[in-house]
Amino acid sequence: MTAPSRAKPTQAKPTTERRGFEAWSWLFMRLSGLALVFLALLHFAITHVLNDVVETDYRFVAARWDNPLWQLFDWLLLALALLHGANGARWVVEDNVRRPGAQAAAKAVVYVLSAALLAFGTFTIVTFTPR
Repeated sequence: MTAPSRAKPTQAKPTTERRGFEAWSWLFMRLSGLALVFLALLHFAITHVLNDVVETDYRFVAARWDNPLWQLFDWLLLALALLHGANGARWVVEDNVRRPGAQAAAKAVVYVLSAALLAFGTFTIVTFTPR
């Protein structure tokens, strides 16, 4: 009689490309989160502390977006927030949706919605022309 094997069952290891993507995804979350803290605090300070919220209207935005650096600032805030949120939503879907078809559909919704919002926001910032 032979002793039972104590070897662990083999598990499929993720491909090198997948591990590399997840490593970059992890790093992006940390760096974008750090950048978002500063961008959001600066946005909050300018919009709510230095200026009265009641005065934040079309003229305020038009005056700000007359400068390309403010457009870049607002676009970075938009892009990093959307991509950071989409990446987090992707993680939530991967952790909680077990069926492969449902997982693919949920991720597709996250990607399409994020891309549409980023495109619409970018279009708004780039094509904005004050009266």
